[in-house]
Amino acid sequence: MNQKTHTPKVTLVGAGPGDPELLTLKAVKAIQHASVLLVDDLVHPEVLQHASASARIIHVGKRGGCRSTPQAFIEKLMAQEALAGENVVRLKGGDPLIFGRAGEEQTHLQAQGIDVAVINGITAGLAAAHDLGIALTHRAHAHGVIMVTGHASPERSATALPAVDWAQLAHTAHTCRLTLVIYMGVQTASHLQAGLLQGLPGDTPVAVVENASLPTQRHVCTQLNALDKVFEQEQLGSPAIILVGDVLLGLQNLSADNAPASAWGQ
Repeated sequence: MNQKTHTPKVTLVGAGPGDPELLTLKAVKAIQHASVLLVDDLVHPEVLQHASASARIIHVGKRGGCRSTPQAFIEKLMAQEALAGENVVRLKGGDPLIFGRAGEEQTHLQAQGIDVAVINGITAGLAAAHDLGIALTHRAHAHGVIMVTGHASPERSATALPAVDWAQLAHTAHTCRLTLVIYMGVQTASHLQAGLLQGLPGDTPVAVVENASLPTQRHVCTQLNALDKVFEQEQLGSPAIILVGDVLLGLQNLSADNAPASAWGQ
């Protein structure tokens, strides 16, 4: 029988970019003590080895470009289990607070009197940069970094944000010397490329990293004006991170051995 608690609680746990060894110790402890785990598709199966044998594991698919479990259903299920006295862990890929919808879940749960704790995880943008051996904020090339979604929200409500103004973002990145880290941009690559070219030079270096941190990780280095061609030629798919900026300049010298899908300058 699961141990009941007086105050219902849900813990939102970041499982990191994919590599199960990148879990934090705090995340492992939360997984071990959970009686119910709601698990995203992008969470590596080995992460669940830390779960108790008696824990109930519920897979709630969330993957860009694929059919996903409705967010409203996930929030309802979390609340239902927590109010029933279960120790609920919502296990997400990357970091819950970076494009992980943790803000929405916090608001929904707290409105029902449920305590919410968040355990951070390594976000895919950082893992992608690591896999390339670059610093997103290399002081010789960038004053900072912008993390932005390439996925346009399907919601059309009064509270929904307007679509990303890629031309304005490109202008800001160019004038302020900022690195762009684009999440969920595979399906909209041609659209965001067209917008970015309105504010960034065509020869701006770009890298696409697919399956960051995993054995199946591969990357392509190119220039902004060839981004759409690279997606077609290399058949890149989700999950992938698009990195844009001069911090990638050193990748021109990568050999074929350590850049398995290098397409620089195509």
